[in-house]
Amino acid sequence: MDQDFVERMKVKLLEMKSDILKKLVAEDEEFRDIVDKDDSKDLVDIASSDIDKTTLEALGTQEMKRLRLIEAALARIENGKYGMCLKSGKPIPKERLEAIPYALYRIEYQNEVERRNR
Repeated sequence: MDQDFVERMKVKLLEMKSDILKKLVAEDEEFRDIVDKDDSKDLVDIASSDIDKTTLEALGTQEMKRLRLIEAALARIENGKYGMCLKSGKPIPKERLEAIPYALYRIEYQNEVERRNR
């Protein structure tokens, strides 16, 4: 996967992560206190530090799942495995990654996973 595309996806993932964390700050007083006490005021840095699990539980289940998928995608970028289907090992099409930057599977395998999870 070309490096410019991966870098664009990294920026997009970091923006998505920041949006989720801003929502959490707006909705959760305890998390807001953590942010206020932190000198850096960088939400991404704060999220990367050890935040009390109960604070993160304030996120909706779907948002929490999305945050974990975003974190996993960022880790795959760092270890050079971003954009590879976890099932087949083949590249995930760029169009799919542009729509869902944290996608784990090619569309045909995603459908299979969803059917099994019903």
